[in-house]
Amino acid sequence: MIKVFIVDDDHPLQRLYELILREAGFEVIGIAINGKDALEKYNKFIVKPDVILMDHRMPIKNGLDAMTEILRINKHEKIILASADISVKQKAISLGACAFLDKPFKMKELLNKIQQIVKELTKES
Repeated sequence: MIKVFIVDDDHPLQRLYELILREAGFEVIGIAINGKDALEKYNKFIVKPDVILMDHRMPIKNGLDAMTEILRINKHEKIILASADISVKQKAISLGACAFLDKPFKMKELLNKIQQIVKELTKES
């Protein structure tokens, strides 16, 4: 089962992501409320996520900074960065995000991105 880690400071959105992802057959292995929380939880995971869904604008540590630090730990981590600020798209991709979602996005778009990543992971192994 594909393991997903959700990082977003919006609690209702966290819950929506979790419900949609579980309904689609994915396992949500953790939820973090900001980039600092995400790094702490990521480092404690015994089994790392297959995909991380990361918001950009969060308090304490933003998604770009958290993503950069996670990719320093594991350069192969698959991170989908989501933001309403389209100006960070190129930076996110250049820093290592495997995908970028413009907020607001349709849940089908998120599921399609994860399915694409799963196909790539399957090819790699």
